[in-house]
Amino acid sequence: MSDGVYDMPEEPPARRTRRTGGRPRALLPTIATLIVLLILFSVFTDVWTQRLWYRSVDLGSVFSTVLGTRVLLFVVVGLLMAAAVVANVVVAFRTRPRVALAPSPSPGFERYGDLLQQHGKIAVGVVATLMLVFGGSAASGEWKVFLAWRNRTPFGVTDKHFNKDIAFFVFDYPWLRVLLGFGYSIVLLSLVAAIITHYLYGGFRPSAKGQKASGAAQVQFSVLLGLLVLLKAFSYWLDRFGLTTSDAKLFTGVSYTGDNAVLPSKEILAVIAVLCAILFFANVVRRTWLLPGVGTVVLILSAILLGALWPAALQQLRVRPSEPVKEAPYIKKNIDATRQAYGLEDTDVTEYNAKSTAKPEDLTADAEVLPGIRLIDPTVIGPTFEQLQQVRGFYSFPTDLDVDRYKINGKFKDTVIAAREVQVDRLPAGQRNWNNDHTVYTHGFGVVAANGNQSQGGTPVWTEKDLPPTGDLGKYEPRIYFGEQSPDYSIVGAPEGGQKVELDTPEGQKGGDPTLNTYEGKGGVPIGSFGSRLLYATKFRDANILLSSRVNPESKILYDRTPRERVEKAAPWLTPDGDPYPAIVDGQVVWIVDGYTTSDNYPYSEKVDLDVSTRDTTTGRGTIAQQPSEKINYIRNSVKAVVNAYDGSVELYAWDENDPVLKTWMKAFPGTVKPRSDISPALMSHLRYPEDMFKVQRDLLAKYHVQDPGTWYQNSDLWRVPDDPTAVSSGGDSATHISQPPFYLSLRMPDQTEPKFSLTSVYVPNGERENLTAFVAVDAEATSPDYGKFRVLRLPGNLQIPGPGQVYNKFQTDEGIRQALLPINQPNSGARAQYGNLLTLPLGGGLLYVQPVYSVRTSGQGSYPVLRYVLVSFGDGVAYGGTLQEALTKVFKTSVDTGELPPGTEKPPTPQQPNQTVKQAIADAQAAWTRAQTALKNGDLAGYQTNLNQMKAALDRAAAGAAGTPAPTPSSTPSANPSNPPASTTPTSPPTSPTG
Repeated sequence: MSDGVYDMPEEPPARRTRRTGGRPRALLPTIATLIVLLILFSVFTDVWTQRLWYRSVDLGSVFSTVLGTRVLLFVVVGLLMAAAVVANVVVAFRTRPRVALAPSPSPGFERYGDLLQQHGKIAVGVVATLMLVFGGSAASGEWKVFLAWRNRTPFGVTDKHFNKDIAFFVFDYPWLRVLLGFGYSIVLLSLVAAIITHYLYGGFRPSAKGQKASGAAQVQFSVLLGLLVLLKAFSYWLDRFGLTTSDAKLFTGVSYTGDNAVLPSKEILAVIAVLCAILFFANVVRRTWLLPGVGTVVLILSAILLGALWPAALQQLRVRPSEPVKEAPYIKKNIDATRQAYGLEDTDVTEYNAKSTAKPEDLTADAEVLPGIRLIDPTVIGPTFEQLQQVRGFYSFPTDLDVDRYKINGKFKDTVIAAREVQVDRLPAGQRNWNNDHTVYTHGFGVVAANGNQSQGGTPVWTEKDLPPTGDLGKYEPRIYFGEQSPDYSIVGAPEGGQKVELDTPEGQKGGDPTLNTYEGKGGVPIGSFGSRLLYATKFRDANILLSSRVNPESKILYDRTPRERVEKAAPWLTPDGDPYPAIVDGQVVWIVDGYTTSDNYPYSEKVDLDVSTRDTTTGRGTIAQQPSEKINYIRNSVKAVVNAYDGSVELYAWDENDPVLKTWMKAFPGTVKPRSDISPALMSHLRYPEDMFKVQRDLLAKYHVQDPGTWYQNSDLWRVPDDPTAVSSGGDSATHISQPPFYLSLRMPDQTEPKFSLTSVYVPNGERENLTAFVAVDAEATSPDYGKFRVLRLPGNLQIPGPGQVYNKFQTDEGIRQALLPINQPNSGARAQYGNLLTLPLGGGLLYVQPVYSVRTSGQGSYPVLRYVLVSFGDGVAYGGTLQEALTKVFKTSVDTGELPPGTEKPPTPQQPNQTVKQAIADAQAAWTRAQTALKNGDLAGYQTNLNQMKAALDRAAAGAAGTPAPTPSSTPSANPSNPPASTTPTSPPTSPTG
């Protein structure tokens, strides 16, 4: 047995015994084998189906690079850890004493050692396997850090403190930290293994009265402890660079105390740790714990004195009495680095002496801006899209729609757009079965778009509508197989001449039976073979994939279908924006996804929580995703990703080609990102400045618009993004601060000659005050030479311009507006008022607020918001109107031409004194409503519609009387009344479709 750990004791002569229970003994290994095989098959299924998915989008190199890197790290680190631990176990066993230093702690304790000695190979194999899996799994998870270090690209900017390129901090430092962590793990586990082995075989007994460890144990422990202390010295050395991204009291980065106390202490402690490690190594020869013990005590005391007490004393005695002066150069470094890391160094801050009154000539100069004021709120109008353009109940639009730009009749117009997607969860229960869910209802159809600044009878003016799609956006492939609300997986495709089963449209172009389709796109993974069907039946835990006759030799399976999901897989190093948006580009519906490269190791730059900085009232609602909870201090919109809605292909285009982080990943994954020059003009016209990037930047600008260290330190000019007043009024918690979202709209800043499509927001002072302190806009047109340029209009401190919350309060309390909304908000009116986005824009030398108000029926099926009024505020003036032009005319008390009147409307009449018929008009409206309900119950649709028209006319008289304008002339045109949609918009039941 003394020859080695693998020695086996001699066994006594075998005796013939009667075997009993043979089957149970054979059953256990069989079950264990089956479990292992199932686990292996599950792992194989996951890996192989991932490979097939990447091949289906022509990104097999991404899969192979990631898998190869993870396997490499798993093998190298796992084997290294396993070898180190096993080697220490073997050394401890081979150097065990013949006689234990002290008796075993319990009578049966020695049997553990005997058991391990008898099954040495098995024990070593188990330990090695555990270490391999543990170390390899942890290492494979660090593949991004390794690849970034391996392909690092210089920033070309040198840190003046350590005289190193920024790339060292962004790429090298994180990898060195990872290596240090693995080093600690390997040495600690080896030490634990050595201690346990020596303890089992009597070479280490803490309870012994004399010698507590054998000579061999002392040598082994000394070497391992010396390595641990040496790693601690390396950690102290690395900590110096980590100070550049540490969170100090005031800011991120090296402070005065960090520079003058913490940095020197780290260097001194590193030297002391090296000396202490040498003493441990010397213990191999001297065999005494006195010197290593003294060294350890000195190291601990030095860590307390130099690492804690010295910095604290310096901070308290020298820095605190004159902190603004001491910290000024470090604050300046933090300001400059933060503005550079977040792309804010070129931000223009202009003093803006906003007027509270405007002259006619001021309004004339800004007349071309007025058509760009968006009245259709994409966060409100979703139900209107659904009720008027859903067509069938299984089609769906997102809760929050998107805003884009389209050239219509020679002019670019702000457009609210959404894709009509299929949602199988909305099918009636009688139509829910596997064949319908996964082979019939496979795709959506077409997009729906509306002018952003027009309405007709309170409903959107469509620029693209109906099935098949018609409108001003041109011809395109309408089928949407890949979208934000697509089924988890669909099986498509059929042999040539085979039966078509995929529902294309509920009726043909001229009505009649549903039209069917067979997918012919290049997307999807072929599953015609038995092996592929077995793999995907396992992946989705669905035996129907293996058994259904709908799966044929030409079938493909579509999965991982949402745009964000596909971009995350195609470029796993990117952080995608939370809100992809659809666009019609070159005859195809595509999803545009902005991709960000980030880091949390940019020296001296302020760290923020990505999820907190990007959170507002739209985040996490509907299809808008919340960003991950991680800290960053560097961000670039480096990639514009495009996902084809028909074939699912993913194209990545380099947008910020100067970004070193992007260059690094392009080297790691060559050929996956196309140059910016490959972006077509049609695609370029739909690219816009991304929202999440803007949210992070506006969050930083609230403090880092200040560039003077003294002012920055005093916090005397802090801003904040105001809470969304409409969210609180809609039932939100007023104690919870929910930021107002930014808004896309076309506007002209004071230094611009023409309106630009922009992303805008406002600031109020930090604290309890809610008056406006600044307005910020970024040029969002990708074709503009000023794309991405931030312009901030700063209001003087002596001006009391109301902020969004105050303006909203004025809208709520204004008597004229209250009277106008009274017919809608009556308890028995069956409707309620819903406030839209509160837009702010510079106009006429001041700041104009515009807010649409919708009416929504509160009961019954098929309700949707209808635009009823437009509220405006300029200076101290507040007004409302049925159109934007009418409201502006009232607030400015002069005729204002918006340049575009909503279809079917007329110039606003001359204001007059309010009449005395408001109460009578309300009574007439209520009576007409009662008669309409009675007619509907009796099946009298003509009477129902007639009474609705009468109610609409009465409400118009009431509104006109409250506003002091003549009552409108009754019209025979059917009303878009908020309480009753037209009969033609009532959702119909799904069509009869092919079933399995």
